[in-house]
Amino acid sequence: MSLDIWLTYVAAVTILSVIPGPSVFMAIGQSLSKGLVASFFSIFGNLIGGIVMMTVAYAGLGSVLVSSSGVYTVIKWVGVGYMAWLGLSQILAAKRMNETDLAVAATSEIRAGSLRSGFLIGILNPKAILFYVAFLAQFMNPDEAMIPQFLILVATSTVNVFIVLGGYALLAAQARRTFQSLRARKRVGYTGGSCLLGGSAFVASS
Repeated sequence: MSLDIWLTYVAAVTILSVIPGPSVFMAIGQSLSKGLVASFFSIFGNLIGGIVMMTVAYAGLGSVLVSSSGVYTVIKWVGVGYMAWLGLSQILAAKRMNETDLAVAATSEIRAGSLRSGFLIGILNPKAILFYVAFLAQFMNPDEAMIPQFLILVATSTVNVFIVLGGYALLAAQARRTFQSLRARKRVGYTGGSCLLGGSAFVASS
């Protein structure tokens, strides 16, 4: 793989990551409603899901998902429903929030839930499925060893997506820290849940 091709791939992944989509809405929503630690756990889960999808695409199974409109539609709407459920759950949690909740740090249960949510959104993101299936092979030279090229692309995507989503999470966390009263934190929770609902609507309409 030449440097020019690699840089082109970096640019493509960066554009895909920066454009608001399910993963971006997830990182912002988790950071606003549950805090920065929970958001980064969801990002880690999302990265694992991305690695799984890249491996699926590399193995050729991704083409089956794309060629079968029925399977693709099912995956898309499961993802839409899951994000909507996460958003609604966070809005209801914000509504039930009390003064005691303001002092509660991210527990192991919250971190595990965020990790799981990020992973599921990662593997149920139709935009990622289309990208990896349609473009992954275009950046690999068939005259060279395939596995090393694949590993380079996986590592590049993982680091790139982590930086972009981490940036969104940090910005959202700064906004969260600005509002510390119960009333303000409830509004932040509503905003975080709304981001996830917005993400589900975005996927549904795309």
